[in-house]
Amino acid sequence: MLRPADGIYGLQASLLKTMASPRRLELIHLLRETGPIEVWKLAEHFGLPQPAISQHLAALRTAGLVEAVRDGREVRYQLADPEIVEACDLMRQVLVRRLTRMGDLAASFSNPPGSVPIAAAAEESTRG
Repeated sequence: MLRPADGIYGLQASLLKTMASPRRLELIHLLRETGPIEVWKLAEHFGLPQPAISQHLAALRTAGLVEAVRDGREVRYQLADPEIVEACDLMRQVLVRRLTRMGDLAASFSNPPGSVPIAAAAEESTRG
């Protein structure tokens, strides 16, 4: 039996699955910086073929993250909701904190309390 919350979690999972691409995340951040921009300019920026960028944009568009705006013969892509970048920034902050904790933990194993740091021990052995 589906719970009422299952629908929103399913939508969120689908959205996150679409965003689970480093290139798409980079596109989202670039669109924040540039505002509406043509596919060919994005392809030039990333050094990728235009069809590759178009595929990423199509996935982001299907998920409702970007929208196409026609200006005469030109089509420009822009973020549908700029707050998506704030969500990405928040996740990045979580990741940075996690990496910092992991780094601190790794450092505690490489230099246990009361031990001589590895570099100092090596230096002493060459002097002795």
